[in-house]
Amino acid sequence: MSIKNSELILNADGSVYHLNLKPDNISDTIIFVGDQDRVEIITKHFDSIEFSTQKREFKTQTGYFHDKRITVISTGIGPDNIDIVLNELDALVNINLETRQPKENLVSLNIIRIGTSGSLQKEIPVDSFVLSSHGLDINGMLHFYQIASIGNPEIENAFMEHTLWDLNKARPLVINNSKFLENYFDSAEFHKGITGTAGGFYGPQGRVLRLPLQDVNLNSKLESFSFDGLNISNFEMETSVIYGLSKLLGHEALSLNAIIANRATGEFSSDPRATVERLILHALNRIVNI
Repeated sequence: MSIKNSELILNADGSVYHLNLKPDNISDTIIFVGDQDRVEIITKHFDSIEFSTQKREFKTQTGYFHDKRITVISTGIGPDNIDIVLNELDALVNINLETRQPKENLVSLNIIRIGTSGSLQKEIPVDSFVLSSHGLDINGMLHFYQIASIGNPEIENAFMEHTLWDLNKARPLVINNSKFLENYFDSAEFHKGITGTAGGFYGPQGRVLRLPLQDVNLNSKLESFSFDGLNISNFEMETSVIYGLSKLLGHEALSLNAIIANRATGEFSSDPRATVERLILHALNRIVNI
């Protein structure tokens, strides 16, 4: 049975609804950035650009860095946007858009997030890099899918016990990265740890302006959590959902973060752009080998 028009929405030109992309517009190696302005900060290093489009916050450019064809997409901020981007990218490679039926032979994309984040550990300083060994999902979006196969119940249970997790919130999930991609990036340049993924920037990440928090000690609990040598290294809004949906859809995913703030010490980078630029160049020179 074909997928209904209301479930897989296409534009008049046959492109997927939000991303405004057709299958031949993308590579099988894709860089995710949150900020649409960061797309060209990356592609300025390309030798050539063959395709460019933008709809809403979703900006895409595809081109060549040396002899490697790479697509760069801005996802915008948060788990809800990742849900749109990953499902529509998967549709481009794994659903026949004319017959509206899933393909028999499925394609696995390589997805690398290059993002910014705040460290939760004093030992991970501002202007350093973090490679996310796992994503800690505390926002709940993934619970709308069948997720029994992708979690780590032992770590999740230990986390809930450590934080005295409020059962009115969604159950936390801990999802592994792609070991295949990690092998290309693992080096002394990166700190490693569990990346917490929140559903918002203020209250969900423990920031207080005028609204009181349900758990004022959540950040200190995150900072002090440890399981078999794993700590929660940093906090942001995308990694766990990228990891979770990629696992469910059969794609490889890895999240790399430039640390521009340290929540434990209260520091913020004096030149975050330079830190992001260093991470971009480091990542591109690793991506060409995939």
